[in-house]
Amino acid sequence: MKILSIQNIEKYYGNKTNITKALKGLSFDIEKGEFVAIMGASGSGKTTLLNCISTIDRVTSGHIYINNYDITALKPKQLSKFRRESLGFIFQDFNLIDTLTAYENISLALSIQHKEKNMDDKIHEFAKELEIEEILDKYPYEMSGGQKQRVAAERALITSPSLILADEPTGALDSRSSQFMLKKMAYMNQAHEATILMVTHDAIAASYATRVMFIKDGQLFHEIYEGNDDRKTFFNKIIEVESLLDGDLNDL
Repeated sequence: MKILSIQNIEKYYGNKTNITKALKGLSFDIEKGEFVAIMGASGSGKTTLLNCISTIDRVTSGHIYINNYDITALKPKQLSKFRRESLGFIFQDFNLIDTLTAYENISLALSIQHKEKNMDDKIHEFAKELEIEEILDKYPYEMSGGQKQRVAAERALITSPSLILADEPTGALDSRSSQFMLKKMAYMNQAHEATILMVTHDAIAASYATRVMFIKDGQLFHEIYEGNDDRKTFFNKIIEVESLLDGDLNDL
């Protein structure tokens, strides 16, 4: 089942005399339960792509379908409702509300969608899986970076969104916290069939995904699948493709 379908999207910035083509006829699909990483150099278009999928930005042409809904055709009020009900977000800088506890940050996501039924049990169940049960009553300033990001991950997962968008989710974490967070994201994907699209510059982070797509100059350069590879083998394949981003794909 397709969760996300990107169909020949283009995104231009500027005017007729000075146009920047951030995305150039990009197309791909993501199936339910996939964990996909998007990699590419700065300026490759990966952040623009994420912004268009998240409805923060509009495509110049083409179509984006999420659960068969053409989000490029939705009006602003419809987009806000769609974003709230269908998407989950994990940001690099956590985006927690400082005046709310971890529990309140998570429960707010449920309350906004009027999904309070069995809320307490559900929050504690997910918190146990993400190993943040002991900090549910703490405020963000009392948590480590890794704990904040796992709270953000539960907030993204708790409403059972169609698609979770993760923007450099380990960018603000140390290596130990990053590894722990990535293991939990992989667990979310496997145990809850969470469909995750993660933008990252880090090959180690990408190696936790089941598919890695490489974007270059606003176009799909190459993609590789984990398949039956162990994580080390998959990581090495990612590094090989990264080394060719400025070279010739035919050398693969």
